[in-house]
Amino acid sequence: MNISDLKGSIVALVTPMHADGSVDWDALKALIEWHISEGTHGIVAVGTTGESATLTTREHLQVIDVCIKQVAGRVPVLAGTGSNSTMEAIEMTREAKILGADAALIVVPYYNKPTQKGLLAHYTAIADAVSIPQVLYNVPGRTSLSLSNEVAEQLSHHDNIVAIKDATGDLALGADLIKRVGSRVQVLSGDDPTALELMKLGARGNISVTANVVPRAMSQVFGLAHDGKFDEAQQIHDQIKHLHQDLFCEPNPIVVKYALNRMNKIGSGIRLPMTWIEPEHEPAIDAALKQAQVIN
Repeated sequence: MNISDLKGSIVALVTPMHADGSVDWDALKALIEWHISEGTHGIVAVGTTGESATLTTREHLQVIDVCIKQVAGRVPVLAGTGSNSTMEAIEMTREAKILGADAALIVVPYYNKPTQKGLLAHYTAIADAVSIPQVLYNVPGRTSLSLSNEVAEQLSHHDNIVAIKDATGDLALGADLIKRVGSRVQVLSGDDPTALELMKLGARGNISVTANVVPRAMSQVFGLAHDGKFDEAQQIHDQIKHLHQDLFCEPNPIVVKYALNRMNKIGSGIRLPMTWIEPEHEPAIDAALKQAQVIN
């Protein structure tokens, strides 16, 4: 994979499930085909939105495998392989490479709160162990720990580290990150509400939750932004920007799964301890989906 292929709108794909919580493989394949036909520029398999925390290891690798085979080289596939165990992250990243993933998306370790020294050692160990393009994933809202820009700058010199997903939502921090690493690795937004603004500062794309629901609009917005056509991108973005907030009225991926279910794209399955959307939120989400013209 050429690093320039990581650009535009990259969907953080949900993992479709039946009502009993088992993976719906047919729906997964259909979602992938829909995304490619709608112009999505890349697919993340088993990221946070794909319920990586609650899939078994076997299921995790199966979802990656199915995504790679279904995509068949038409767009890049990024496999979520992060863990709060360095050894496990290395093993998952190695398996993703064997399966044929174009890159690995590796989240900052969660729960055990390593120091910045530990983060440097963690990511260096993975990059040294597995020769696959690697995307660092900083999402402090989920991990309660942020990868510092200073450590990101050190890591950006490693040949196997090709991009950083910045899901901090902090534009000042993102601008500093781009200034520090942008000449060596791609910076991708991971925060839908601020993604377009971060691209104006030099980010090259957006790994998106909202793209699950409006893939064509998101591919247009971030394709135009990648080409520097920010005025045109903003016009389309303004028509769907309400979704960036509405889809997070409950923890991700609860609401986006509800939205896709209302769109008849997936069943009503979600993996415990996540539960289906509270009925009180349904009318507001339905109204948002109607405004986006994805349901009647």
